[in-house]
Amino acid sequence: MPVAMTPLATGERKQGTVCIFGTGDFGRSLGLRLLQAGYEVVFGSRDPKNSPLVPKGSKVMIHTEAARTAQVIFIAVQRDHYEFLTSLTPALEGKVLVDISNNLKRGQFPQSNAEYLSSLVPGASVVKGFNTVSAWALQSGALDASRQVLLCGDDPQAKQAVVNIAHSLGLTTQDRGSLRAAGEVEDIPLQLFPNWTLPLWITTGLTAFFFFYLLIRDVIYAYVEKKQDISYRITITLANKVFPIVALVMLALCYLPGALAAILQLHWGTKYRRFPDWLDRWMLCRKQLGLLALFFAVLHVLYTFVTAIRYNVMHTRDTEVIAQIAENRTVPFDSAEAWASDAFLCLGVLGLGTFLLLGITSLPSVSSSLNWREFRFIQSKLGYLTLTTCTAHCLLYGWDKFLKPSTYKWFTPPGFMLCLVVPCAVLVLKLALSVPCVDHRITRIRNGWEGPTKRGSGGRVVAMEKGTTL
Repeated sequence: MPVAMTPLATGERKQGTVCIFGTGDFGRSLGLRLLQAGYEVVFGSRDPKNSPLVPKGSKVMIHTEAARTAQVIFIAVQRDHYEFLTSLTPALEGKVLVDISNNLKRGQFPQSNAEYLSSLVPGASVVKGFNTVSAWALQSGALDASRQVLLCGDDPQAKQAVVNIAHSLGLTTQDRGSLRAAGEVEDIPLQLFPNWTLPLWITTGLTAFFFFYLLIRDVIYAYVEKKQDISYRITITLANKVFPIVALVMLALCYLPGALAAILQLHWGTKYRRFPDWLDRWMLCRKQLGLLALFFAVLHVLYTFVTAIRYNVMHTRDTEVIAQIAENRTVPFDSAEAWASDAFLCLGVLGLGTFLLLGITSLPSVSSSLNWREFRFIQSKLGYLTLTTCTAHCLLYGWDKFLKPSTYKWFTPPGFMLCLVVPCAVLVLKLALSVPCVDHRITRIRNGWEGPTKRGSGGRVVAMEKGTTL
């Protein structure tokens, strides 16, 4: 695997000696990266003769001898094997032990691994760190992901020694406080998409609701009222109705909390009042909501592409052509329908294009190259343009169906009408908030002005533009 070289990887400058207990994947990757950064690396092993996989240029010794060579020792072994360290207490006296271990599940032990290690070797300074960095990130140069090293420990000098090593490897650091925070740091790698929980629940709920709603209106209605079995439409036709509906509603939900936050600030007359927790959580997950909306929009496009090659579509088209030939009749060209169809497709393509642009700018490598004004312009102004375009796309889909009684099967509106409620409400709110007098007042409030309304007791500042949309 190619390794990204750091400025200190030329070997012209030596940084000192670092010891690593453990010759597993992470220990070897860390050792290789340390060698490239100019460090001398010594591995501690139970049997040095059985360690042929260590990076070239490093040394392998028994644990006692290896501990004497360095001040900083990385403990790259699992908690279950910590007991051997008690026999090395004299050699580890005054050393800095960096605990990089993780557990298999949260709350697996009553005491964090780092605190347990500190109790086994009380004469050493234990620092929890590097457990959020993967072996792959070390080997690949820690590009994009897993660049940050979270540290906690009770000895400031020990933490600074580890900080210096992390910086020399091209990594950033964040001090999480004393060793009591080790349990929290150890739980971070075990989290499974924590910011995606609420968006996934919302997406699942919307998808399930509209799927069963359209299943009743389309498939079950045809079977009950017309004795037609069109269950084959569930896989493509029904799904291709659900996907764009969910995508549009999810996109609108990205911008609705911002409008609600502006209304609350107008009502309170200050920005120094905490938003409700539900609104806070909603605003923090707007990026995830937008990415899920983009996923459903792409699914809609892919499903639309395969519509023309479906068996029932080709059969219906061929049957209609044969019937026209047999009856010697032609269908007159409808100019209004042609305009509506082309405008519908045009808005769909434009909406997808701007939607993709929003998704691309959410990538860290792209967003980091934009200043705040550019990023806000794309995510806000272009985002509302995307919402407007996609809403118009949906309106043109049913432009001639709103007033037809046959559209309301069992007195229920079609799915595309229901999905227009939230986007239209968001656009109306945005239009109302963009009125010059209202917009001026919001701008003053966000610049620190406070109206006669009493300042809230929350005390925490939460601005409307907190977080990102996509």
